[in-house]
Amino acid sequence: MKQRAITGLFFIIVMIGSNLLGPYVFSVFYLLLSLFCLLEFYKLVRQGGMQPERFTGALACVIMFFFFAANCYFPAYKYIILLPILLSFIPIGELYKKSAAPFTNIGFTYLGLLMAVVPFMFFHAMAFTRGDGVFNFHVPLGFLIMLWSNDTGAYLVGSKFGRNKLFERHSPKKSWEGFIGGILICAFAAYILSRFYTEYNCFDWIIMSLIISNFGTMGDLVESMFKRSLNVKDSGGILPGHGGLLDRFDGLLMAAPIVYAYLYLISN
Repeated sequence: MKQRAITGLFFIIVMIGSNLLGPYVFSVFYLLLSLFCLLEFYKLVRQGGMQPERFTGALACVIMFFFFAANCYFPAYKYIILLPILLSFIPIGELYKKSAAPFTNIGFTYLGLLMAVVPFMFFHAMAFTRGDGVFNFHVPLGFLIMLWSNDTGAYLVGSKFGRNKLFERHSPKKSWEGFIGGILICAFAAYILSRFYTEYNCFDWIIMSLIISNFGTMGDLVESMFKRSLNVKDSGGILPGHGGLLDRFDGLLMAAPIVYAYLYLISN
């Protein structure tokens, strides 16, 4: 328990620091984080007997994230033409491997990019939602605070009052009581954030909290389903007492694109 608490505190400090230390630290940090999550995903599916194209997938991750992130600073969209060329190397690489299931390997290579990289690209874009190229850490930091509030609220309420299983087939410990508790505490965190971060009004912050609570929980369940299909408990061991990076960011991976879509719609 002590190790888990120390690791959790260190993790929170690093995540908050990545938002507060300026745009370039923010961009580099989440590029590396998305890369580590992708490699963890590939390591996980290899335990299930698949052989994803790790090198080509990792290279595609770096190029995808770099050019989409760079486009937040200056017009870099024209360089994204390199991406389809690189992505074509993934199936071509399978031609030179002796594999019993080449299309399974190709599919999981692309799936890793979709599940572990694209959500972080949307999360990164939250810091530039105003469309003026100016970095603003309020939204991504607020997103993390609401995500942690939802997880903490669901755990505390669920462990104390949980009686009715939310989705026992994939996550036996989750309860409807915990789910509702997470929603309420996340919404309260959104209200507090709206008092300090006034770029968006209280209503918009609460809508974001509802998206995070619902889709974040769905992300957690999807990741649990994925791990159960591979008969593994944790996605990795990089965070002692907490499992892997995918275990810590499963809620973000599902919720970040939806939150960004909402912010884009109300800002344009």
